[in-house]
Amino acid sequence: MNTTLVVIPAELIVDWDSFHDVFADVLGFPSFYGRNMDAWIDCMTSADEPREKMLVRAVDPGGLLTLQIDEAAAFAARCPEQFNALVECTAFVNYRRIEVGGKPVLSLLLSGNFP
Repeated sequence: MNTTLVVIPAELIVDWDSFHDVFADVLGFPSFYGRNMDAWIDCMTSADEPREKMLVRAVDPGGLLTLQIDEAAAFAARCPEQFNALVECTAFVNYRRIEVGGKPVLSLLLSGNFP
């Protein structure tokens, strides 16, 4: 399986607006991105379907997109709502794909010192 690692600068996330700004900028979401978690899920579900143009940083079909979050504990402490949504929605994207016979497309690489 082909894996693509993308570093998400979570230190720039301080609220919902900055959460959506960071992901839209780093992954290249389309201009019509709805800036909510339903829209995030829709974009990420198509992470390995470049022809759908939901991410500029799409992976090859069947590939895995790994989102690297450095200092994840600090992000979780600073923005618990956004951190929890990231974890839950990443899991939901994979669940959604598996339910229709597909394979997981996302993984999280969380680094930092968790208490």
